[in-house]
Amino acid sequence: MTDDNLLVAQLKNPATQEQAFRKLMLLYKKRLYWHIRKIVLSHDDTDDVLQNTFIKVFKNIHSFKEESKLFSWIYRIATNEAISFINKKAAKHNVDISVLQHTMAEDLTSDSYFSGDEIQLLLQKAIVTLPQKQQLVFNMKYFDEMKYTDMSEILGTSVGALKASYFHAVKKIEDYLKTH
Repeated sequence: MTDDNLLVAQLKNPATQEQAFRKLMLLYKKRLYWHIRKIVLSHDDTDDVLQNTFIKVFKNIHSFKEESKLFSWIYRIATNEAISFINKKAAKHNVDISVLQHTMAEDLTSDSYFSGDEIQLLLQKAIVTLPQKQQLVFNMKYFDEMKYTDMSEILGTSVGALKASYFHAVKKIEDYLKTH
């Protein structure tokens, strides 16, 4: 039995669930935080989405069929939660998602949790100009150094399409950086 299979079995067993969930949070909290943060940008919003992600994982662990890796399943939940959060926030403010993301990128300079320099800020501004799927692929490949096969499992997209998205994202970011 692999570590993932053992952890899933412990998560599904009421007698070991609480301890297993603590272990799961220790294993994935930091990686998920940064994955979500690259989508929602704000620290406070990231904490909210991360909490919602873990709640969904806890509530839905019994429906996890183990056809994919636990990590991929959790990342898919985190990605969907982050995208839903952005969509709801844009709708609440009655603005387009791209407008909201540009505003959030501009607000990074006042975020006390953002420790980046001007180059990192410029990169974040370039990333938010990309279509949402390209943003996800770029962040997962460039920052998380994720394999295309793992991305494919998480996003439900072919490896070839992901490679093309990444190529286009890099080209658009390079063009943005040349003009700013």
